[in-house]
Amino acid sequence: MTRVVIADDQALMRAGFRALLDAEDDLEVVGEATDGASAVELARRLRPDVVLMDVQMPGLDGIEATRRVAADPDLATVRVLILTNYGLDSYVFAALRAGASGFLLKDADPADLLRAVAVVARGDALLAPVVTRTLISEFVAGPPPADPAAGRDVLTAREQEMVELVARGLSNDEIAERLVISPLTAKTHVNRAMMKLHCRDRAQLVVWAYESGLVTPRRR
Repeated sequence: MTRVVIADDQALMRAGFRALLDAEDDLEVVGEATDGASAVELARRLRPDVVLMDVQMPGLDGIEATRRVAADPDLATVRVLILTNYGLDSYVFAALRAGASGFLLKDADPADLLRAVAVVARGDALLAPVVTRTLISEFVAGPPPADPAAGRDVLTAREQEMVELVARGLSNDEIAERLVISPLTAKTHVNRAMMKLHCRDRAQLVVWAYESGLVTPRRR
């Protein structure tokens, strides 16, 4: 059973998400929050598998709430799935840096919501192409990394190669096909890189790859 907390200041939105999730046999909504502070408190008290986190909420916003959840060692197994609108793409990079594991557009199909919760609950990152493009554009527009080599010395050459491919958006299966190795071997290398860099998931690995300068955005 995947346990979910919904954090959104709009009652109608919460009700819609709850109805959809509770209709599934393997999903259970265990709490609702109307602001970021309540979302953090519920995460600490209920220890859900996933928090559906709206970005714009009164008081503590979803970005800071995500940061507090991700920074709490006792909540290491709690994943945050950000709820966003097309007009909020500027928040994508900030949320990734804060520790979000994925993003979901509020006008997504119900099936996409269910899939997103499942993906994030099992510890994977949900980075849709629109999110990846936004992430890259943030780096293109921003200043170069302060220390391009930071942290790279802890990775082997193979692990650096893996991280670069993850940052380019490749799945473990696609990495395995490109490097002519098994998917399990690819997954092992990626997991080792995450452990060495203290990344919660693949989303954090993508952030590190760009911030460290290991991957350079392709300018058009």
